[in-house]
Amino acid sequence: MSRPTVRAAFVAVTTLFFAWGFITSLIDPLVAAVKGIFTLTDLQAQLSAFAFFIAYGVVSFPAAVLLGRLRAVPTILLALVMMALACLIMLGAANLAVYSLVLLGLFVLASGITILQVAANPLAAALGDPRGSHFRLTLSQTFNSLGTFIGPLLGAALFLKGVEVKEGTAITPEVREAALAGIDRAYFWIAGLIVLLLAFFWFSRRTVAAAAPPPAGAGKGMGTLIGEAFAARWALFGGAAIFLYVGAEVAIGTQMALFLNSDEVWGQSNAPFGVPLLGEAMNSDGIRGVSLQEAGMAVAFYWGGAMIGRALGSALLAIYNAARLLALFTAIACAMCLYVFAVGGVSAGFVALAIGLFNSIMFPVIFTLTLERSTASTEATSGLLCTAIVGGAFVPLLVGALSDQAGYVTALLAPAACYALLVLFAMAAARAPIVARVDASTFH
Repeated sequence: MSRPTVRAAFVAVTTLFFAWGFITSLIDPLVAAVKGIFTLTDLQAQLSAFAFFIAYGVVSFPAAVLLGRLRAVPTILLALVMMALACLIMLGAANLAVYSLVLLGLFVLASGITILQVAANPLAAALGDPRGSHFRLTLSQTFNSLGTFIGPLLGAALFLKGVEVKEGTAITPEVREAALAGIDRAYFWIAGLIVLLLAFFWFSRRTVAAAAPPPAGAGKGMGTLIGEAFAARWALFGGAAIFLYVGAEVAIGTQMALFLNSDEVWGQSNAPFGVPLLGEAMNSDGIRGVSLQEAGMAVAFYWGGAMIGRALGSALLAIYNAARLLALFTAIACAMCLYVFAVGGVSAGFVALAIGLFNSIMFPVIFTLTLERSTASTEATSGLLCTAIVGGAFVPLLVGALSDQAGYVTALLAPAACYALLVLFAMAAARAPIVARVDASTFH
């Protein structure tokens, strides 16, 4: 296959990474918005993250079977159609002001994204020289992070204007209607974006299909794939690592606006407005302290750190051992969570935002390290790894329950524990040999 064809296919696949990053990051301001709109506890508001990320646990293996039977391009087109339909459910939820419909729409939307990830992650790793798989997947994830940077800025502007959730405050019917209208507008435009992507990928389908390797798991049933994955020790290790990483990252992101808005962090401080770029992005309303909308704007810098980290990480991974770099990044992220718990105050807000920088390479490196060491097929391993993204459903619930009981600062102990366990995974991966599987030459 010619190099220009492979490069064009890689560009087409990378556009999908941007799209699902943008859509997924809207969950962060949405959690804060529904807490105020529907008068929820932190735990109840985190059901939005649960409804979204539980789809990974339900849909990933069926998606792997679908990938084995249809191949990458038809699978991706089907996923985009599902996502467009999910946006229509979200439009209905916003107009009817029904929280259960919001949860249903998020589940369907995430189901489409899950199918997209099962197909696109190994495809991005495979399009080119096997020695560059870490680099390519991390580069694609950099564009995913660009989407996650933009999403919270838009979401905070549309969902959180005038919304307050601190104890003793209540939002007016006018503010509630404006927030619901913002949700309606956001998912209307997202539906349009998905339709454009669907058209773009349809016209790019021959290029991608020509460059894509045949799925090694073609014809395998779901039971076979699950059996393969659970029989491979490193597929299980990698699944546990993805569960912990996604759980920690999502828990921090979905709680970040509420955390920064709290009086024990930035709620009574103007310090963030004096920081270049951050202060401008937060767009002070002139009232002392950080409002929920201003805090929601700041969440973009959590995901922006991941974007910068992935760009730098792409270069670092071309030079340094991937497992050792992962061990360093996870150890730093753990230490930062412990700093927030032990020190707290205004500085804790800046440290918490900076955790995103060290989250940056974790997903792509865990993914490719596991693919290299798993004795199961790529479809089976990828299916288990994407199933493990369900950590984004469960860890945020734990963090929400902790924040209800002990406050937002203490709740960061849960992500700290996740990162500590990831250090152990990285150290084990550094010592483990790469397995020469049947499909290893194709995907690595």
